[in-house]
Amino acid sequence: MAKVLGVGGVFFKSADPAATREWYARVLGIAFMDWGGSVFLPQDAAAHPGAATVFSPFDAETDYFAPSDEPFMVNLIVDDLQAMLARCAEHGVEPLLTMAGEANGDFAHVMDCDGRKIELWQPKPME
Repeated sequence: MAKVLGVGGVFFKSADPAATREWYARVLGIAFMDWGGSVFLPQDAAAHPGAATVFSPFDAETDYFAPSDEPFMVNLIVDDLQAMLARCAEHGVEPLLTMAGEANGDFAHVMDCDGRKIELWQPKPME
């Protein structure tokens, strides 16, 4: 029987894709390939027990993605949330919210250059 194996990518529109790639490279350290995307390999996240890909529809009335007007939010797994937030701060990007010690790890919300909310997640090791 056929089944979904996971999320194969996150694709979104941007008014200036080059500027958006530059922001993600500079602020979050994401390396982009010549074709314009970045590939996150499962084995890279496997070094951090508890890391997983979540697929979760939210109620249309949720304010969890605010202040973004986008109907989605991207969650990025990080290996060191505090170091990532320090990197963000070096580029003038401050967290909107931080949530330490949650059941699944530590989280922080930042806004990207296009007004999308990005959730940074340092997973808590699974038991």
